[in-house]
Amino acid sequence: MRTDWNENQATLIGEAVSEPIFSHASHGEDFFLVPVKSLRLSGAEDVINVILSRTLLESCPLRAGERAAIYGEVRSYNNRGGVGSRLVITLYAQELYYDTVGADDNRLTLAGVICKPPVYRLTPLGREITDLILAVNRRYGRADYLPCIAWGSLAVKCGAMSTGDGLRLEGRLQSRGYTKIVDGGEVKRTAYEVSIMTMEAVAYPQATAPEEIDDL
Repeated sequence: MRTDWNENQATLIGEAVSEPIFSHASHGEDFFLVPVKSLRLSGAEDVINVILSRTLLESCPLRAGERAAIYGEVRSYNNRGGVGSRLVITLYAQELYYDTVGADDNRLTLAGVICKPPVYRLTPLGREITDLILAVNRRYGRADYLPCIAWGSLAVKCGAMSTGDGLRLEGRLQSRGYTKIVDGGEVKRTAYEVSIMTMEAVAYPQATAPEEIDDL
């Protein structure tokens, strides 16, 4: 979907990990969450939480173990409940189809504005990496704040950018497990981020740029 300058298009093809569970209701419609796993070419597995409306599920019921092709947008919201990640990333489904013959796929196109200074660093093995947060406007005034990661030469380019710069990228939404110490004990959690495959700096119309955020 393109909203004036902004863009947010996601494709996910894979297998439903479990049955849909109720997530929330909004504007008279019930929404359900389904984790969908999709394999990378490397064999690594991403498990993405997909939000589906009851209307979509009635037109294409999705059960655990079934394959599906999902098209929609990457969404974010702040979890203020105190349990789990502070920033929750999901794929909001706009189209849903059964997929019985296609290969797994996980790709997206985003255009937005960098809303915090990118962080460039070297890993312990000497690889270049840059973390940034991209704000992508929705059509009705809200914005999704999406953590992105770039490696190698792309990390160098992203690391040279600044808050307020416009960025268009192609990549995938990936999941990554990590361990967090909570109250002296280890808790396993999952982080979601956009892995950047290609990128280009673009001019952003400053009149509509999202405000910088400080709570992520």
